[in-house]
Amino acid sequence: MSKRVSIIVYLAFGAVFGFILSRSGAADYDFIQGMFLLEEFQLYGIIGTAVAVTAPGLWLLKRHGRTLTGRKIEITPKPQHRGNAIGGILFGVGWSITGMCPGPILVNVGEGKLYALAALAGVLVGASAFSVLYPRLTSLFRLPPLQVGTGDG
Repeated sequence: MSKRVSIIVYLAFGAVFGFILSRSGAADYDFIQGMFLLEEFQLYGIIGTAVAVTAPGLWLLKRHGRTLTGRKIEITPKPQHRGNAIGGILFGVGWSITGMCPGPILVNVGEGKLYALAALAGVLVGASAFSVLYPRLTSLFRLPPLQVGTGDG
């Protein structure tokens, strides 16, 4: 598949995913806050459905998956370290405060919600700060060394 076709396919899947997030309420601030306050349960169902659909799919990919060239697909677990817990806490706090995780931020920007620009700015500043501070954080949180350009994303 050519690079141009790949980009078009990725954009199409992203647009469909964004539409689903928007229509399901997964990008709605009030729904997110309701979920965290245990007042709205619709998003728990969406998350549960995503896990129920994805888990068998990943199992099948691990068992029978092949690339277009026929090579077996290998999905290896990521290493566990202190950074996972700290990153998970920071992610959860940011998600709860803004009512958005990265995908819905873009959905909200696309819907014209101005407050989403502040959340997007926060994500960009946080990611930039993390990339600059990563060398100093590796020993503190026992993070693995950064491997740039390996294709292991």
